[in-house]
Amino acid sequence: MFSFTVAVLSLAVLAHGQTYSATYLPSNAPKTSEQGQAGTNQCSTGQDQNSTCQNAYINSVDDFCLWAPPSPGPDSVIGNTERIEVSWCVKGGYGTRVIPDGTIQGAHFVQTPDFVQITGVGDLTKINIPKGDSGGELDPHGADGNGNPIGGLVFSSAFGQLEQLHEWTNFMSDTMFCFRACKPGPMAPEWCQHIYDVMGCQWNMPANYDAGTFERCAGDSGQGDPATPAAHPIPSSSQCTTLTSIGNGLAVSGAPTSSQASTTPTPTSPSQTSGASNTSSRTSSGSQPSNTGAAQNNAASSTVAQSGLGLWFTILATTLLGVVLA
Repeated sequence: MFSFTVAVLSLAVLAHGQTYSATYLPSNAPKTSEQGQAGTNQCSTGQDQNSTCQNAYINSVDDFCLWAPPSPGPDSVIGNTERIEVSWCVKGGYGTRVIPDGTIQGAHFVQTPDFVQITGVGDLTKINIPKGDSGGELDPHGADGNGNPIGGLVFSSAFGQLEQLHEWTNFMSDTMFCFRACKPGPMAPEWCQHIYDVMGCQWNMPANYDAGTFERCAGDSGQGDPATPAAHPIPSSSQCTTLTSIGNGLAVSGAPTSSQASTTPTPTSPSQTSGASNTSSRTSSGSQPSNTGAAQNNAASSTVAQSGLGLWFTILATTLLGVVLA
């Protein structure tokens, strides 16, 4: 009975996600940090629009990266490409692809005691997300603990020296993004939850999503809830600095394809994306609440199901352990 209990406990731990022991910097990262990785963690100090670099950075409103598909086309929805996404950054110098100027139409950076976060809107078809894709969630765990994308690493200097932030979550659609990375510590998994995949940006990361504004602020961490309540109010922020725009001088990202939107940006607001739905990438994830931001894909439903399975395993393991100890 004891060995069976230990086995169940092990399965429960696996279902809740991987515990990380390796910590890297860009200067000492291996070529690949996980088996099955499509890209690399050994990146140059330049920029390359064909880069397969899978290192992302989140430092400020004008220095952050997003995960997005490596190739354009109607099949490059987040649900199909979550395992192979590459890093697209506002700044060059990281060996990644750079986000073309005009892609980001509003960005709002907040630093709290527990995490850094960037939220905003834009024409994300310019970084290969097909028009109409309601999107999905990327995180360092994935279905097998290897991450979505597999081997993706996130770094930040927001809390001092440059360091790897092991816990993070990034929601992407064709018009909205949100990315949170948590300060290392025992509460990092709580602040960077990755189980509410179908709830979208505005529920998971309540913040400013206004188009036409670029700002960096100090903010509160906010509060969590063990249940699944309505969206939390936006935590208070202060000491905001406003920029007129962000960019890197790269105006275009290759020739647009039939799956991409016009190269003329269209101002976007959260209300335009809150009810988005994409049947090609989301056929079984259920209805998306109307006020939660970008809807999620099939893979999101799979992750939610797994988190429920993990909870079942934990309850069973705890019960069995109690019987054994009794």
